[in-house]
Amino acid sequence: MAIAVGVIETQTFPAVLAAADAMVKAANVTVSVQDRSESGRQFVVIRGLVAEVKRAMEAGLVAAKACPNLAEVTSHVIIPNPTDNIDAILPIGFTSASEPFRV
Repeated sequence: MAIAVGVIETQTFPAVLAAADAMVKAANVTVSVQDRSESGRQFVVIRGLVAEVKRAMEAGLVAAKACPNLAEVTSHVIIPNPTDNIDAILPIGFTSASEPFRV
């Protein structure tokens, strides 16, 4: 089973909240992390099957860009099949504890 990780970074919390909501409604993915980067931007990390993450990311980008007042998406990426060292080091919340929340 090919798992992927997707990340969307925005300027504002409402935009990242809208993105996260749209992503979990559009596809079978888990929100693993929502946090603020050192620059003050907000980011949300999802995980799931590669095709599901791609579908979720499309919906999340549309939702984030639709938010008013500086809802700029500053960055986004999909990483298919992340290696074990990425899972262990980066804050992507790729754990078995988050798996039961995937519908």
